[in-house]
Amino acid sequence: MNLTLYLTENCNLRCSYCTREKHAQDMSRETVEKAVELAFSRGKNAGICFFGGEPLLKKDLIYYALELADERSRQTGIPFLSKITTNGTLIDEEFASMAKRANMQIGFSFDGTMQDDCRRTKEGGATFDLMVDKARLLMEHGCDTVAMCVASPEACGKLFESVKLVHDLGFPQMIINPAYGDKVTWTDETFEVLRGQFDQIADYMMELYQKGDKFKVAPLHNKISELIKGINPSKYCHLGIRQLAVSWDGNLYPCTSFLDKPEWYLGSVYEGIDETRRLEMAKRCFTPSPCKDCDLSARCTNSCGCANILNTGSPDMIAPVQCEYERMVISLADRLGDEMYAMGDQRFIDFMGL
Repeated sequence: MNLTLYLTENCNLRCSYCTREKHAQDMSRETVEKAVELAFSRGKNAGICFFGGEPLLKKDLIYYALELADERSRQTGIPFLSKITTNGTLIDEEFASMAKRANMQIGFSFDGTMQDDCRRTKEGGATFDLMVDKARLLMEHGCDTVAMCVASPEACGKLFESVKLVHDLGFPQMIINPAYGDKVTWTDETFEVLRGQFDQIADYMMELYQKGDKFKVAPLHNKISELIKGINPSKYCHLGIRQLAVSWDGNLYPCTSFLDKPEWYLGSVYEGIDETRRLEMAKRCFTPSPCKDCDLSARCTNSCGCANILNTGSPDMIAPVQCEYERMVISLADRLGDEMYAMGDQRFIDFMGL
C-alpha cells in the first residue's frame, strides 16, 4: 500500500502561503519502522512518499526508511516505489546520487522567478539562486524530477516567465497550482492577471509542440489527456483508499491536509487501520452540491477534499475562485488540444502517450 510519511513539522523556509504551523516535532525511527511494515502488509506494491514540513531536514530517516524498504522488498518480492516532495534547498550530491540509484520520484517545489516573492528562509533570506543551483544538480544526475510551482496573487504576473525558466533548466514537466488557503486572497484583478499568464503559457506550449519539444505543463496537458481517456479527475482522490498519510507521531489520516483532525483519524501504525472508518469515509461523496449539475463536473477536481478544506474549511464545499480556475484551465486545455491535433493525429497521439 502507499503511505505518505510526514517526517517533521519543521521547515527551513517560511513560504507566505503555507498553511502549516512549524514545530520541532519529528518522526521517530520506531514509527518509520512500523510505517514500512504497514506499507508492505497489503497489496501487490508498496510505496512511500516523504513529506513535511521539509523532509530533507530528516535525511537520516529517509535513508533509514529506504534501507528497511529495500530489505523488505527483497524478502517479499513486493515492488517498492519512493517519492519525495521537497523545497529543494537541502539537496546535495549525496542525496541526488541516492535518488537516482533508488529511482526516487522527486517533487521539486520551485516557483521559478516568483521564488523570492513568497518562498524565503525563516530568516527572510532569498532562495532563488540556490534553487537554480539545486535544479541543475538534479538535472545533471538525471533524477526523475517534476517542478511544482505555486502561483500566488502577489506574484502570478511572473508565472509565464517562470514556466520558460523551468523549461530552460531542463525539467521535463511542471505542475502549476494556484495558492489556496486562509493566507491567500484572490481578487478579480489578480485572477485576470493569472488568466493572462495562462493564455501566454498555452501559446508557449503550442510553440514548443511545433518544435517537437516534449515539455508538458499540468494542468493543461493533464486536462487534454483526461478528456481523451475518459478519466474523471474528481475521482482521483478516493480518501483513505489510494494512500494514507502518517503523521509524525504515527497516526493515520486520509491525506496530509487532514493531519491532526480527530474526525479524520483512521488508526495508527502501531494499532493498525480502522477499516470501518476507512470504508465509511471512502463511501462519502465530496462533490459539492452546486457542482453536481455542472456541464464540467466530470472534468473538474471539484471533489478534492484536500483543496476544498484549504479553501472553505469543508471537504464538500468549493470556493468560487477554485471553480473559476478550473473553468479557465479546461477552456485553455481544449484550445491547446485542438491546435495540437490539427497538426496531425499521429503526432498528437505520440506526444500525449495515447
